[in-house]
Formats: sequence, C-alpha cells, structure tokens
Amino acid sequence: MNQRGAADGCGEPQGFRRHGGAPFTVSVVLPAGGTGERTGLPTPKQFCTVLSRPLISYTIQAFERLSWIQHIVVVVAGESNALMTDIIQRFQHTKVRVVSGGATRHRSIFNGVRALDAGKSGATPDVVIIHDAVRPFVEEDFLFEIAMAAKENGASGAIRPLVSTVIATSSEDYLDHSLERSKYRASEMPQGFLYHVIYQAYQKCSEVDFDFGTECLQLALQHTGTQAKLIEGPPTLWKVTYKRDLAAAESIIKESLCGSACIISDGSERSREFGQCLQRVMGSFDMVSILTVPTGKMGTELDVLPDVIGDASCLSKEWNFIQLSVNGSGLSEVEETVRALEAANRALLHPIVVVWVRFDTSDGLSVMETGARPLLLVELASAAKLQNILLYGIHLHFSEKDAGWSDGSVKRLAELTYTLIHDRNASLAGQMLHA
Repeated sequence: MNQRGAADGCGEPQGFRRHGGAPFTVSVVLPAGGTGERTGLPTPKQFCTVLSRPLISYTIQAFERLSWIQHIVVVVAGESNALMTDIIQRFQHTKVRVVSGGATRHRSIFNGVRALDAGKSGATPDVVIIHDAVRPFVEEDFLFEIAMAAKENGASGAIRPLVSTVIATSSEDYLDHSLERSKYRASEMPQGFLYHVIYQAYQKCSEVDFDFGTECLQLALQHTGTQAKLIEGPPTLWKVTYKRDLAAAESIIKESLCGSACIISDGSERSREFGQCLQRVMGSFDMVSILTVPTGKMGTELDVLPDVIGDASCLSKEWNFIQLSVNGSGLSEVEETVRALEAANRALLHPIVVVWVRFDTSDGLSVMETGARPLLLVELASAAKLQNILLYGIHLHFSEKDAGWSDGSVKRLAELTYTLIHDRNASLAGQMLHA
C-alpha cells in the first residue's frame, strides 16, 4: 500500500526528518477484542482472511514499517491470545506484544496503555496512538500529524465530515429535531495522547465510564481537562464493519499490490524490444514497471537494473514479475526467479505474481503445444503456490517473417498480464494462457 509520507522509502516521514529525527517516542495500542457480530461471520472481523492473511496483520504492518514507532500492543480477548500469537509468529511481526483485554472497550484500551508502562515495556513512550485493529489503511503522513498534535496539545484525534444528517427522536419514535450537519463531525481513529494524559484519564474513570463510555478524547477532556486537537483525516480511515467491507478491503489491497512490476528480459534483442513496448503500455494502466536484463548480455545504451536474481534490492521491493523468453524454454529461468523469491521470503505478507511470457516465432506447431512443458509449469506453479507465489504462463506466437508485433498484440498481452496481477486468481496458477 502506498503511503504518502514515505518520500524516499526509508520509513521515516518527512516531518521527522525536518525535525532532525524523531523528537519523541511513539507507541501504539490496537484494541482487537471485538466479536464482529455485525459482519455475520463466525470469525471476528480482525481475524478474517484477506488474500491469505488476517486483516489485523495489515493494520500492524501499517505501523510496524515505520521506524519511529517503537512498540505495538495488541489487546485481544483472552480466548484469542494463542491465535494472535500465532499470527505474530507466522507473519514475523517484530514490534508487537499481545495482552488480554477486559470486559469492555475502555477496560481493554487501559490494559494496553498499562502494558506500555516503563516497568513492563522498558521505556514509557511520550505519545500513545490508539487505533482500531480493523482500520488497515491509515497513512503515514496522517499518523505523523496525529503524533505531533498529541505532543503539542496533549491529545489529538481524527475527524471526518458527517455523511448523513443526525436526528433526535421522541419517546414515541417521532422526529424531535435534527442537528445542523455542518457544525458536527464524526470522530474516527487514530487518536493520539501524551502518555501521562491518557493514563491519568483512565485512572480517574468511573465504572460507568468503563462500562458505557466510547470516546477516549472525551475521557481526556473530562478527567484531565485536556482539549484534543481535531484533524480532518483522509477517506481511507474507514473501518471494516460489515461483511461487504471485507470485499472492499481486498479490492483496495489488490489495487495497491498491482501498481508495480519488474519485467525480466532473457537478454535477446527481441525480448528487450518487446519488454520496452510492454513497459510503455503497462504505464497506461498506472502500473510502474522497470526492465531488467541479465548482467553482461546488454550494452550500456539502456538504464536498466542488473539481473534480478543477482540483485537482492530487486527482490526486496513490492514488485510483481513478468519474465520474457523468446523461443527457448525459459522455464528454468522462471524457476530460478521463483526460488530466489522464496529464499528472500518475499511472499510472506502478500501473494506475489510471476507471469512467464513465452514468445514463439516458429512457423510450425508450437513446442509448447507438443512438449511436456505445460506439465512442468503446472508442477512448478503448484509448488510455488504453497509459498504464496502465483505463477502464470502466457504464450504469444508471431512469425519470424513478420516485421514485428502489432500494437494490438502488445495491448492484448498487457491487458491479460495486468488482469492476472490484479486479480491474483489462485485457480489459474499454472495455466498457459494464449494472448
């Protein structure tokens, strides 16, 4: 998922760099004890799977990738402790600690805040950000704004314009009055607090506050006199509440994952030329792509990356891979790419797509149609799928007598390739499609 604040990919927002590094410490509390009744699903929504990964893991990653976030406390119902611990281990989250929640939301949040006490975590943070576990699309720049406003004002919170008019009803269920929508805002997450402000607020809470309160900012105002700075947040702050929201979340994640691709040439002139044409067409789909070639097989007239297999930086980026081969099998090179991705553990957090595009320039029957390579592709794809790598094949035939390929054939290939990368349809993995 692209984040607005990561200008150079180092994980530290521009604001912190302008201030010469992180000027204070920030930790996060993620309450995740909800039962998810409104989704109508047997699994609480925070643990529902989106692209082979629990929703809460995406939310954790949104914070964990930021170098200026020190600790993340996830608060879950006691019966979910083992499940949450397994998620942390499986997806290698390193900044996370799990604590048991209470009977209500505020009791759970207070448990998370107390877990950040110096006596338990080793360093009490200056600022605590509280965020819902089922809001995975929080942006880095906005988190920075919340953290800075909390440091300066004691508390801060996200707001959004009201979508619907709020009305009050009488005891007989008739309209009593309506509120002027322009004067009101919807309170959202994240919310930020100086540690001592939110800690003291919870220490002073009554049983009524703990049992029926819903607004952390109100508790800070009521019990510590701290007025929160309110900041209008982006539309991406929406919360997964209903079953349909899970489908929407998957669509957003797919869009973010199909935004870039690494086109790997086999080193031949035709492969390079076609790769350049494909690169231009993919740009019309808002997909950023780069062309790589095996080291030593190309001249210096192109600004290209070295061989993707030999350059770990290529494998560390959130790219998909399009591997081109002309006439020769090329399947061994595809296998090499898959093995390199597996070794780099690139598919841990989301499925990676590898599309093998094989150009056949023979005038007779395609070797792909007569040989055993389709079976080998299926076998390779089946093994790769177990590692969360989706491998597809595309066969494109054109005659050597032709001057080249048509714009239409390049466009058809680009559209098919983009669809495979976007949809990530596991049932099509191992298929050799024809463009």
